[in-house]
Amino acid sequence: MVVLLQALFSGLALGGIYSLVAVGFNITHGTTRTFNFGQGEFLVAGAFVSVSVLLLLAGKGINAPLDAIDVTPTVYAVSLVGGTLVTAVLGVMLYFTAVRPFAGRPGLAWVMSTIGFGILVQNTALAIWGPSPVPMPSPLGNDVIRLAGAGFVPQEILVLVVSVAVLIALDVVMRRTRLGKAMRAVAENRNAATLMGIDVSAVVVGAFVLSSAFAGLAGLLVAPITTASVYMGLTLALKAFSAAIVGGLDNPRGCMLGGFLMGLLEALVGLWHAELREIAIFLLIIVVLAVKPEGLLGRRRVEKV
Repeated sequence: MVVLLQALFSGLALGGIYSLVAVGFNITHGTTRTFNFGQGEFLVAGAFVSVSVLLLLAGKGINAPLDAIDVTPTVYAVSLVGGTLVTAVLGVMLYFTAVRPFAGRPGLAWVMSTIGFGILVQNTALAIWGPSPVPMPSPLGNDVIRLAGAGFVPQEILVLVVSVAVLIALDVVMRRTRLGKAMRAVAENRNAATLMGIDVSAVVVGAFVLSSAFAGLAGLLVAPITTASVYMGLTLALKAFSAAIVGGLDNPRGCMLGGFLMGLLEALVGLWHAELREIAIFLLIIVVLAVKPEGLLGRRRVEKV
Protein backbone atom coordinates (compact mmCIF):
# COMPACT_ATOMS: atom_id res chain seq x y z
CA MET A 1 0.00 0.00 0.00
CA VAL A 2 2.88 2.38 0.74
CA VAL A 3 4.38 1.80 -2.69
CA LEU A 4 0.96 2.15 -4.30
CA LEU A 5 0.34 5.46 -2.50
CA GLN A 6 3.69 6.80 -3.68
CA ALA A 7 2.94 5.72 -7.25
CA LEU A 8 -0.50 7.36 -7.16
CA PHE A 9 0.91 10.67 -5.96
CA SER A 10 3.77 10.60 -8.47
CA GLY A 11 1.26 9.77 -11.20
CA LEU A 12 -0.92 12.73 -10.26
CA ALA A 13 2.09 15.06 -10.29
CA LEU A 14 3.15 13.78 -13.71
CA GLY A 15 -0.45 14.02 -14.85
CA GLY A 16 -0.44 17.69 -13.92
CA ILE A 17 2.40 18.27 -16.38
CA TYR A 18 0.61 16.34 -19.12
CA SER A 19 -2.62 18.25 -18.43
CA LEU A 20 -0.95 21.66 -18.78
CA VAL A 21 0.49 20.77 -22.18
CA ALA A 22 -2.66 18.93 -23.29
CA VAL A 23 -4.81 21.99 -22.55
CA GLY A 24 -2.38 23.99 -24.68
CA PHE A 25 -3.12 21.68 -27.61
CA ASN A 26 -6.85 22.12 -26.95
CA ILE A 27 -6.65 25.93 -26.94
CA THR A 28 -4.86 26.23 -30.29
CA HIS A 29 -6.96 23.52 -31.91
CA GLY A 30 -10.17 25.16 -30.79
CA THR A 31 -9.33 28.59 -32.20
CA THR A 32 -7.44 27.71 -35.42
CA ARG A 33 -7.95 23.95 -35.97
CA THR A 34 -4.17 23.62 -35.91
CA PHE A 35 -1.63 22.32 -33.42
CA ASN A 36 1.83 23.40 -32.41
CA PHE A 37 3.78 20.23 -33.15
CA GLY A 38 6.84 21.96 -31.74
CA GLN A 39 5.19 22.23 -28.33
CA GLY A 40 7.79 19.95 -26.76
CA GLU A 41 10.55 22.40 -27.63
CA PHE A 42 8.61 25.13 -25.85
CA LEU A 43 8.96 23.05 -22.68
CA VAL A 44 12.70 23.04 -23.32
CA ALA A 45 12.74 26.82 -23.82
CA GLY A 46 10.77 27.39 -20.61
CA ALA A 47 13.06 25.16 -18.58
CA PHE A 48 16.34 26.59 -19.87
CA VAL A 49 15.27 30.23 -19.78
CA SER A 50 14.22 29.70 -16.17
CA VAL A 51 17.55 28.04 -15.37
CA SER A 52 19.35 31.00 -16.93
CA VAL A 53 17.31 33.47 -14.88
CA LEU A 54 18.24 31.56 -11.74
CA LEU A 55 21.92 31.62 -12.69
CA LEU A 56 21.89 35.33 -13.53
CA LEU A 57 20.17 36.17 -10.24
CA ALA A 58 22.88 34.15 -8.48
CA GLY A 59 25.59 36.12 -10.30
CA LYS A 60 26.75 33.17 -12.40
CA GLY A 61 27.16 32.55 -16.11
CA ILE A 62 24.41 30.75 -18.02
CA ASN A 63 26.55 27.61 -18.35
CA ALA A 64 27.55 27.40 -14.69
CA PRO A 65 26.12 24.67 -12.42
CA LEU A 66 23.21 25.49 -10.15
CA ASP A 67 23.58 24.95 -6.42
CA ALA A 68 20.72 24.34 -4.01
CA ILE A 69 21.44 27.67 -2.31
CA ASP A 70 20.82 29.45 -5.63
CA VAL A 71 17.22 28.24 -5.88
CA THR A 72 15.02 29.84 -3.25
CA PRO A 73 11.21 30.04 -3.56
CA THR A 74 11.42 33.75 -4.40
CA VAL A 75 13.95 33.48 -7.23
CA TYR A 76 12.18 30.34 -8.45
CA ALA A 77 8.99 32.38 -8.79
CA VAL A 78 10.91 35.07 -10.67
CA SER A 79 12.37 32.47 -13.02
CA LEU A 80 8.88 31.07 -13.53
CA VAL A 81 7.68 34.47 -14.70
CA GLY A 82 10.72 34.86 -16.97
CA GLY A 83 10.32 31.43 -18.53
CA THR A 84 6.60 31.78 -19.19
CA LEU A 85 7.02 35.28 -20.66
CA VAL A 86 9.71 34.12 -23.10
CA THR A 87 7.68 31.12 -24.21
CA ALA A 88 4.62 33.36 -24.59
CA VAL A 89 6.62 35.59 -26.96
CA LEU A 90 7.73 32.48 -28.83
CA GLY A 91 4.06 31.57 -29.18
CA VAL A 92 3.36 34.89 -30.89
CA MET A 93 6.33 34.37 -33.23
CA LEU A 94 5.14 30.85 -33.98
CA TYR A 95 1.67 32.02 -34.92
CA PHE A 96 2.76 34.81 -37.26
CA THR A 97 5.57 32.87 -38.96
CA ALA A 98 4.47 29.25 -38.96
CA VAL A 99 0.69 29.10 -38.54
CA ARG A 100 -1.05 32.21 -39.88
CA PRO A 101 0.42 32.01 -43.41
CA PHE A 102 -0.93 28.44 -43.81
CA ALA A 103 -4.03 28.19 -41.60
CA GLY A 104 -7.22 27.69 -43.59
CA ARG A 105 -5.41 26.68 -46.76
CA PRO A 106 -5.67 23.21 -48.30
CA GLY A 107 -3.04 20.75 -47.19
CA LEU A 108 -1.02 20.44 -44.02
CA ALA A 109 1.77 22.94 -44.58
CA TRP A 110 1.25 24.24 -41.04
CA VAL A 111 2.27 20.83 -39.68
CA MET A 112 5.74 21.04 -41.18
CA SER A 113 6.06 24.73 -40.37
CA THR A 114 5.33 24.19 -36.65
CA ILE A 115 7.69 21.21 -36.56
CA GLY A 116 10.35 23.33 -38.26
CA PHE A 117 9.84 26.16 -35.77
CA GLY A 118 10.26 23.67 -32.93
CA ILE A 119 13.49 22.39 -34.46
CA LEU A 120 14.77 25.97 -34.63
CA VAL A 121 13.97 26.46 -30.94
CA GLN A 122 15.66 23.18 -30.00
CA ASN A 123 18.81 23.90 -31.99
CA THR A 124 19.01 27.42 -30.58
CA ALA A 125 18.84 25.93 -27.09
CA LEU A 126 21.49 23.40 -28.10
CA ALA A 127 23.79 26.16 -29.34
CA ILE A 128 23.37 28.25 -26.17
CA TRP A 129 23.28 25.64 -23.41
CA GLY A 130 24.82 22.55 -25.03
CA PRO A 131 23.62 18.93 -25.11
CA SER A 132 24.34 18.02 -21.49
CA PRO A 133 21.41 17.83 -19.05
CA VAL A 134 21.39 20.56 -16.40
CA PRO A 135 20.41 19.46 -12.87
CA MET A 136 18.02 21.95 -11.31
CA PRO A 137 17.53 21.90 -7.52
CA SER A 138 14.02 22.19 -6.15
CA PRO A 139 13.17 25.42 -4.30
CA LEU A 140 11.62 23.28 -1.56
CA GLY A 141 14.71 21.13 -1.03
CA ASN A 142 15.13 17.40 -1.49
CA ASP A 143 14.13 16.14 1.96
CA VAL A 144 11.55 13.37 1.57
CA ILE A 145 8.16 14.10 3.14
CA ARG A 146 6.55 11.11 4.86
CA LEU A 147 2.80 10.55 4.90
CA ALA A 148 1.25 7.24 6.00
CA GLY A 149 4.66 5.66 5.49
CA ALA A 150 4.94 6.82 1.89
CA GLY A 151 7.69 9.21 0.85
CA PHE A 152 7.02 12.20 -1.40
CA VAL A 153 9.48 14.53 -3.08
CA PRO A 154 8.63 18.20 -2.31
CA GLN A 155 8.87 19.15 -5.97
CA GLU A 156 6.11 16.66 -6.82
CA ILE A 157 3.85 18.39 -4.29
CA LEU A 158 4.69 21.76 -5.85
CA VAL A 159 4.00 20.44 -9.35
CA LEU A 160 0.62 19.06 -8.33
CA VAL A 161 -0.45 22.17 -6.41
CA VAL A 162 0.62 24.64 -9.12
CA SER A 163 -0.76 22.62 -12.02
CA VAL A 164 -4.14 22.06 -10.33
CA ALA A 165 -4.35 25.76 -9.36
CA VAL A 166 -3.54 26.89 -12.92
CA LEU A 167 -5.99 24.43 -14.46
CA ILE A 168 -8.79 25.51 -12.10
CA ALA A 169 -8.04 29.17 -12.86
CA LEU A 170 -8.15 28.43 -16.59
CA ASP A 171 -11.49 26.65 -16.21
CA VAL A 172 -12.94 29.64 -14.34
CA VAL A 173 -11.61 32.06 -16.95
CA MET A 174 -12.99 30.02 -19.84
CA ARG A 175 -16.47 29.72 -18.31
CA ARG A 176 -16.98 32.90 -16.29
CA THR A 177 -15.15 35.75 -18.05
CA ARG A 178 -15.72 37.65 -21.28
CA LEU A 179 -12.29 36.57 -22.55
CA GLY A 180 -13.11 32.92 -22.00
CA LYS A 181 -16.50 33.27 -23.64
CA ALA A 182 -14.87 35.00 -26.60
CA MET A 183 -12.40 32.13 -26.98
CA ARG A 184 -15.21 29.60 -26.82
CA ALA A 185 -17.21 31.57 -29.38
CA VAL A 186 -14.25 31.66 -31.78
CA ALA A 187 -13.75 27.92 -31.28
CA GLU A 188 -17.43 27.29 -32.04
CA ASN A 189 -17.85 29.52 -35.09
CA ARG A 190 -15.32 32.15 -36.17
CA ASN A 191 -17.66 33.87 -38.61
CA ALA A 192 -20.44 34.21 -36.05
CA ALA A 193 -17.93 35.47 -33.47
CA THR A 194 -16.78 38.17 -35.91
CA LEU A 195 -20.37 39.26 -36.50
CA MET A 196 -20.83 39.57 -32.73
CA GLY A 197 -17.95 42.07 -32.60
CA ILE A 198 -15.25 39.75 -31.26
CA ASP A 199 -11.70 40.49 -32.42
CA VAL A 200 -10.93 37.02 -33.72
CA SER A 201 -7.30 37.79 -34.57
CA ALA A 202 -6.58 39.00 -31.03
CA VAL A 203 -8.27 35.92 -29.55
CA VAL A 204 -6.22 33.59 -31.77
CA VAL A 205 -2.94 35.31 -30.84
CA GLY A 206 -3.96 35.10 -27.18
CA ALA A 207 -4.61 31.39 -27.59
CA PHE A 208 -1.06 30.79 -28.86
CA VAL A 209 0.35 32.96 -26.06
CA LEU A 210 -1.55 30.95 -23.46
CA SER A 211 -0.69 27.58 -24.99
CA SER A 212 3.01 28.41 -25.19
CA ALA A 213 3.09 29.85 -21.67
CA PHE A 214 1.58 26.63 -20.33
CA ALA A 215 4.32 24.64 -22.05
CA GLY A 216 7.00 26.89 -20.56
CA LEU A 217 5.45 26.54 -17.10
CA ALA A 218 5.37 22.76 -17.46
CA GLY A 219 9.04 22.72 -18.46
CA LEU A 220 10.05 24.70 -15.38
CA LEU A 221 7.95 22.57 -13.03
CA VAL A 222 9.28 19.25 -14.33
CA ALA A 223 12.95 20.31 -14.64
CA PRO A 224 13.87 19.68 -10.96
CA ILE A 225 12.44 16.15 -11.29
CA THR A 226 13.89 15.06 -14.65
CA THR A 227 16.73 17.66 -15.08
CA ALA A 228 16.59 20.23 -17.88
CA SER A 229 17.58 18.73 -21.21
CA VAL A 230 17.21 19.95 -24.79
CA TYR A 231 15.82 16.50 -25.63
CA MET A 232 13.19 16.23 -22.89
CA GLY A 233 10.35 17.92 -24.73
CA LEU A 234 9.41 15.43 -27.45
CA THR A 235 8.34 12.58 -25.17
CA LEU A 236 6.42 14.84 -22.79
CA ALA A 237 4.61 16.60 -25.63
CA LEU A 238 3.74 13.32 -27.35
CA LYS A 239 2.22 11.91 -24.17
CA ALA A 240 0.37 15.17 -23.53
CA PHE A 241 -1.06 15.06 -27.05
CA SER A 242 -2.12 11.47 -26.38
CA ALA A 243 -3.78 12.64 -23.17
CA ALA A 244 -5.71 15.29 -25.10
CA ILE A 245 -6.95 12.66 -27.55
CA VAL A 246 -8.00 10.31 -24.74
CA GLY A 247 -9.85 12.99 -22.78
CA GLY A 248 -11.40 14.78 -25.73
CA LEU A 249 -9.46 17.23 -27.85
CA ASP A 250 -12.31 19.74 -28.08
CA ASN A 251 -12.98 19.78 -24.33
CA PRO A 252 -10.53 21.51 -21.92
CA ARG A 253 -11.81 19.48 -18.98
CA GLY A 254 -11.40 16.35 -21.04
CA CYS A 255 -7.76 17.26 -21.72
CA MET A 256 -7.21 17.79 -18.01
CA LEU A 257 -8.81 14.43 -17.23
CA GLY A 258 -6.77 12.71 -19.94
CA GLY A 259 -3.54 14.17 -18.56
CA PHE A 260 -4.15 12.89 -15.05
CA LEU A 261 -5.30 9.49 -16.33
CA MET A 262 -2.16 9.23 -18.43
CA GLY A 263 0.08 10.10 -15.47
CA LEU A 264 -1.66 7.61 -13.19
CA LEU A 265 -1.53 4.84 -15.79
CA GLU A 266 2.17 5.42 -16.41
CA ALA A 267 2.98 5.38 -12.68
CA LEU A 268 0.88 2.29 -11.89
CA VAL A 269 2.12 0.25 -14.84
CA GLY A 270 5.66 1.27 -13.84
CA LEU A 271 5.16 -0.56 -10.55
CA TRP A 272 4.59 -3.77 -12.48
CA HIS A 273 6.91 -3.49 -15.48
CA ALA A 274 8.56 -0.14 -16.20
CA GLU A 275 9.29 -1.08 -19.79
CA LEU A 276 5.54 -1.52 -20.48
CA ARG A 277 4.54 2.05 -19.63
CA GLU A 278 4.58 3.39 -23.18
CA ILE A 279 2.85 0.26 -24.47
CA ALA A 280 0.06 0.68 -21.91
CA ILE A 281 -0.39 4.34 -22.83
CA PHE A 282 -0.84 3.71 -26.52
CA LEU A 283 -3.05 0.67 -25.89
CA LEU A 284 -5.29 2.98 -23.89
CA ILE A 285 -5.41 5.39 -26.84
CA ILE A 286 -6.37 2.61 -29.24
CA VAL A 287 -9.13 1.36 -26.92
CA VAL A 288 -10.58 4.84 -26.36
CA LEU A 289 -10.51 5.67 -30.08
CA ALA A 290 -12.21 2.37 -30.88
CA VAL A 291 -14.98 2.82 -28.29
CA LYS A 292 -15.37 6.63 -28.24
CA PRO A 293 -13.42 8.27 -31.09
CA GLU A 294 -14.15 11.80 -29.85
CA GLY A 295 -12.52 11.09 -26.46
CA LEU A 296 -13.93 10.44 -23.01
CA LEU A 297 -15.43 13.91 -22.58
CA GLY A 298 -15.41 14.93 -26.23
CA ARG A 299 -18.56 15.56 -28.20
CA ARG A 300 -19.45 14.12 -31.56
CA ARG A 301 -19.62 16.81 -34.24
CA VAL A 302 -22.34 16.56 -36.85
CA GLU A 303 -21.81 18.55 -40.04
CA LYS A 304 -24.78 19.41 -42.22
CA VAL A 305 -24.27 19.11 -45.96
